[in-house]
Amino acid sequence: MKPKILITGAAGYLGSMLTTKLVELEFDVLAVDILKYENNSLSHLYFYKNFKFIKADVTKASVVKEIIKGVNFIFPFAALVGAPLCEKDKKQAKKLNVNSIKLILKYIKTNQKIIYPTTNSGYGIGEKNKFCDENSPLRPISLYGTTKAEAEKIALSHKNTICLRLATVFGYSFRMRTDLLVNYMVYESVKKKRLEIFEAHFRRNFIHIRDVVAGMIFAIDNFFLLKNNIYNLGLSNANITKYQLVKMIKKNIRDLKVTIKENKKDPDQRDYFVSNAKIEKTGFKAKISLDRGIEELIGVFKNSENKFINNY
Repeated sequence: MKPKILITGAAGYLGSMLTTKLVELEFDVLAVDILKYENNSLSHLYFYKNFKFIKADVTKASVVKEIIKGVNFIFPFAALVGAPLCEKDKKQAKKLNVNSIKLILKYIKTNQKIIYPTTNSGYGIGEKNKFCDENSPLRPISLYGTTKAEAEKIALSHKNTICLRLATVFGYSFRMRTDLLVNYMVYESVKKKRLEIFEAHFRRNFIHIRDVVAGMIFAIDNFFLLKNNIYNLGLSNANITKYQLVKMIKKNIRDLKVTIKENKKDPDQRDYFVSNAKIEKTGFKAKISLDRGIEELIGVFKNSENKFINNY
């Protein structure tokens, strides 16, 4: 029998894509979400008998105690994601990002497994000519980064845990977000034919959302090889600056007008390159290129009249 899997925050940007893939692979999936931002991102799954949805708040002990019963793997995706949203609601960010993980640890059994998605934004500002790896010090510069770093430590105190520090994710999802850097830049470029950037030299690592899902499934399949450890999860040839990213978009949208503001600060001060060598040595490597993702997003935004609702 395939393992039974619990995904909290299952209707979100990452959650809806992972849930869909696991249902397609015939895993028994329990999806939990409060549906604050999106009601329809899982609607295509109600047909399947191996999919069950519960609308619930995972910051409540009674909810967590019930939903973790009998599951083999737990993916705690429920969180306030991104620096602006966490700054907007600091109390809820701490409650959801940190306390909900504490609740899972309170009620979890020893043999139950956690695959926890955290963020490489905890690296903050990296050294100029050095890649951040899993041994690099965490220096988060936002409440979001701080809460996720704290939650990562809590998750790792359970001895059946894998933590995946995700690069900046891009690509289409059933619960689409246009506030993520690549998604945002392509959206603005398609809709307005102009793009304004500042601190263009800032560096970042990226990964397509389908590669994130593939990495999560790899973690299920290779759990005992990877467990009790932290892995950066990103596309190694997508360690680039914001300016390089803009040039890639402009290749596809030739009439795009780009303005670089020299005297304006980016609200997101993260600046680092990241090494993904550790997980690549185990046999997993992200494959979907930024070029392919940009082409995908151009198609989505050109041919959709949907108003994408972001978290803030």
